Amino acid sequence: MATDHCRSASTILWTVTGLTLILLLTKNLIPSIVVPVLLLTQAVFTLLHGSRRYGWRAMVVFVAVTLLVSNTLENLSILTGFPFGNYHYTVGPQLFLVPVMIGPAYVATGYLAWTVATLLVGEVYRGCGRLTTIGTPLVASFAMVAWDLSMDPTLATIQRLWIWEDSGGFFGVPLVNFLGWSLTTYVFLQLFSLYLRSFGPEPTAASEPTTVSHLQSLVLYAATAATFVIAFLIGERTTVTDALGQTWRTGDIYEASVLTTIYGMIFITVLAALNLIRRSGVAPLNPPGTSRHISLAGTPTGSAS
Repeated sequence: MATDHCRSASTILWTVTGLTLILLLTKNLIPSIVVPVLLLTQAVFTLLHGSRRYGWRAMVVFVAVTLLVSNTLENLSILTGFPFGNYHYTVGPQLFLVPVMIGPAYVATGYLAWTVATLLVGEVYRGCGRLTTIGTPLVASFAMVAWDLSMDPTLATIQRLWIWEDSGGFFGVPLVNFLGWSLTTYVFLQLFSLYLRSFGPEPTAASEPTTVSHLQSLVLYAATAATFVIAFLIGERTTVTDALGQTWRTGDIYEASVLTTIYGMIFITVLAALNLIRRSGVAPLNPPGTSRHISLAGTPTGSAS
């Protein structure tokens, strides 16, 4: 019975992964229809995938902390300019001054960034070391901001889903926006990391997440990057004007977006994929006569035989 249940859960998760992948790759075609469904499948993936790694309680904490921190700091910035700069949204419905859909987007992509960081740094578990507890959310915040670096000029300057009132040097987006993203994402990811260190799975009771588990997240992170490549290929070439009257060519914005995607998100994907191959043992990279394994914390240990 337990085996059947695991197979059923695995089948469901793969189905959600596949559906989310399809929606990500087609969202630029009919965004008004695809995006709401995509946010739903991303939420389901995050909860199902995360609960298998960390348990339901931990995922409730992750969602709650992410929504609270992101919505609080976004509203604070709209009112005061800190930490993202001066801007306002043009779409709704909104929770206070922030569209409701923004919170789930933080949760979904934040979780993917987190799982990618566990491949690059190590898994956070109860009682793990400070280096992993701090390093994993720090690297995850970079993986998250890489997403915004590719996204913000296209959605703000071209699509005008939000307006930067003071404009900015990166195709109408100010530097402070990305610094604000670094702060915001690091805060909620670090809080989740501290929770796992205090209340997460025991290292003796929890097993290292499987290659399949990591692969599912990595595929969706890569597909998220692919959306910007698709936008570059199909985006309309025209001109747009920002809030201060600066005119930008959309072709230049799309090109900058795909460049940052290749050397940001795709670069991170390649690093994580190489580490996943190492962990899975597909490509043995150790000298003859050396035994080696990856611990739950993601730290290689080994000894010469």
